[in-house]
Amino acid sequence: MNPILNTSADKFPYQLLIDPPQSGAWNMGVDEALLELAASAGIATLRFYQWSEPTLSLGYFQSWQDRAQHPASRKAALVRRSSGGGAILHDRELTYSIALPATHPFSQEPQRLYGITHEVIVSVLRRSLAANGRLELFCEGNSQSLQEPFLCFQRRSPGDIVYLESTSGNFAETHKIVGSAQRRRFGAVLQHGSILLKRSPATPELPGLEDLCGTSPGPDALARELLEELPNRLKIAVFLGLLSPLLTSRATELCEKKYSLAAWTCRR
Repeated sequence: MNPILNTSADKFPYQLLIDPPQSGAWNMGVDEALLELAASAGIATLRFYQWSEPTLSLGYFQSWQDRAQHPASRKAALVRRSSGGGAILHDRELTYSIALPATHPFSQEPQRLYGITHEVIVSVLRRSLAANGRLELFCEGNSQSLQEPFLCFQRRSPGDIVYLESTSGNFAETHKIVGSAQRRRFGAVLQHGSILLKRSPATPELPGLEDLCGTSPGPDALARELLEELPNRLKIAVFLGLLSPLLTSRATELCEKKYSLAAWTCRR
């Protein structure tokens, strides 16, 4: 896979990063460095990545003490995201991030970015799994109480990707498969999200695609399939890149001086 930069006037150039599994602190440091790069230098990035060990990421506004609500994930590594939402157990999944500068049209329409990205993921998964109508965008109003579940994948918000499980021919239960969150900075936007491929022992209550469908694409194969459709829908042209020395230095700084520290993780 070696996408070539296309400089046509109707497409916005992106750098593409496909990273090996890394720690939670490093992954969050890279995502924040990419958001800073988009805000300061106008460089957009599409990134696919994984996690080197089961890691629970807290949403920005969550209390770290709420981790006690979920005993099964207590032994997992812990990190706090810069984006909001519920806690996510990152294990058997593919994670993506999109960083857009203020000059990209979708940075001014964050809900459109969210919707289009999820529409592409649904399309690709349906084609890959022959899941037909069982994979849908959740569109009901948010009827949950003010006390939301601790885990993101037990919450439901419009635009989430859910799998509809049928009982006696009737769709009876929804299982969240993809959830995403955003963070903005000086007009730039970062969107990152998780695609749950298989149940993790640290979240036994959350089935993944393989558990529900009997099969699922591997993370590398899924990233390749998404690259066939996502750039066109987002009006971008991607070229394969690497973390530059400057970006690596900034990501390392954020990893060591922010995301690895209890002062950040336990700040709420």
